Formats: sequence, C-alpha cells, structure tokens
Amino acid sequence: MDIAVIGSNMVDLIAYIDRLPALGETLEADDFAMGCGGKGANQAVAAARLGAQVMMLGKVGDDLFADNTIANLKRAGVDTRHVHKVPGVSSGVAPIMVDRQSNNRILIIPGANKHLLPADIDRAAEDLMRCKLIVLQLEIPLQTVYHAIAFGNAAGIPVLLNPAPANAALDLDHACRCEYFIPNESELELITGLPVHSLDEVHTAANQLLGHGLHNLIVTLGSRGALYVTRDSHHQAVAPVVDAVDTTGAGDAFIGCFAQSVVGGMAVIPAIERSVAYAALSVTRRGTQASYPSGEDFRRHHASAPSR
Repeated sequence: MDIAVIGSNMVDLIAYIDRLPALGETLEADDFAMGCGGKGANQAVAAARLGAQVMMLGKVGDDLFADNTIANLKRAGVDTRHVHKVPGVSSGVAPIMVDRQSNNRILIIPGANKHLLPADIDRAAEDLMRCKLIVLQLEIPLQTVYHAIAFGNAAGIPVLLNPAPANAALDLDHACRCEYFIPNESELELITGLPVHSLDEVHTAANQLLGHGLHNLIVTLGSRGALYVTRDSHHQAVAPVVDAVDTTGAGDAFIGCFAQSVVGGMAVIPAIERSVAYAALSVTRRGTQASYPSGEDFRRHHASAPSR
C-alpha cells in the first residue's frame, strides 16, 4: 500500500448561484449537485485516480448516504476495509454555495467523522505499517490526528498534515513532527496570527512556523500556485492560467497529487509543480471529486498544454 488517508467523508450539497446571499436574504439557485466529498476522501480519491494504492480510515453514519459514500470510494480504487458505519449517527454533510466567479462558502456538519478515534488507528495498525505515507487533515478529532502522527513517527512512516479546516487549537509541537505541513493562506494566518495579504507576508508567517521546527512547509496560494519554504531556501510554483468554474476541492486535489507524486519517488519541488497543475485543471470542472482527472486525462492535458 502506498498511502493511508486518515480523515473525513462528507456528502457535498452544492448550490450554484449568481451571487452569495446577504444576511437574511433568500435567493433562488441556478443549479444543484450532490456529490461525495470530505477532505480525507477527496485527497484519497485524487491520489487513487492518479494511480496510487490508497487505503482510507474513516467513519460514515448509518443513514442513506453511507453506502453510497463507501461505494464511491471503491469505484475510485480506494481500499475501504477501515471505513466503518457509526450506528445512530448521521454521515458528515457539507452544504456549499458557489457563485459565478467560482467563489464558494462551505458549512461543515461533521456527523460520524467525530467518531474516528485513536482506537481506530490502533485497530488498523497492521495495515498502516505497510504504507509509505500517512495523510491527515483536521475534519476529525485532534486527538486522533495527534495519535496518527505519533504512530507514523514510531513506525518510521512519513506524515503529511494538511491543517484544514483551520483550527487555532492545533498544537504545533505535534504538527512539527510531520514530514510535510501544507496549509493554505487563511490557515497559515490563523495558525501564526500574522497577516498573509502579500507574498512577503506569507514568507514572514512561513518563517515563523519554520522556527518551530517544521521541515517541509508548503503554502498553497490558490490561483498564484504554491510556495515551498525550508530553512535554507524557498521556491514558488506558479499556477497555469485557467478559466475557473468551481474552486471547491482544489486544495484537496493538490494534496492528493502531491502525496501520489512523492510516494512515487518524485522530489518535492517537481511534485509541487505537478500538483499545482493538477489542482488548476480541477477548477475548470464542477464539483469536488467529480472534477479530479484521472492520470491518463492529466497526462493528455499536459501533453497538449502550451509551455509557459
């Protein structure tokens, strides 16, 4: 097994609208779509579609969404032996609004994801030991995230932490034990308490985190690409210019592609460049997982794309 994703499953309820409503305002939506999401599942699906062997540890409810969520992961090629139902609990749900400028607002209802506990990691230990990389996010309890980091450290398995959604309670002592730490700008701002309105400010905030002992810090910058910062150097990967339709899940596309790239033996900077391109392609399509191209589609797009 290449990658173990320990994280969330959600059902995305997506409304496509002209503009985001004001406080107390009711608007009619142009269109609606329902899809499988959750940061953990999104990242697992992206990596699997690119050819990685991926195992998912997660929880779903015992409602009408549960079987479809598990079936969707299986169709994407994700190993679901450690995705379990929680009796009497709803599955995680994420209502999402997307306007014509592809801006989005998301509400997360964790549901069963809150029931993914350290004991679940211990039960999956034998299978986890066979993985080359553990991938984590923050849509599950922090105690589970910390336990997974400790497990990876003890087993000599590199850990990638995507601190999303942003959580001010995240303990940097635990985060610094990860091989890869990948926030976006808003998450970096919350974690450091520093502004990130310019690239110089992003550098300053990133350097503060490096002072805590992080090794590989990658800040995703949306349409500006991503910034890789270490104690000795930095590198900005520039995103290709695309016609964005829906940016939902683009960060997860980046994480999934990066995880698949590094377990495949790619160096960090080329992996970041590749992941920026993959995420950019995903925003040209509607939906979250539905927007993630397969490895073949991605290669074909790259072969036909003009060089910068």
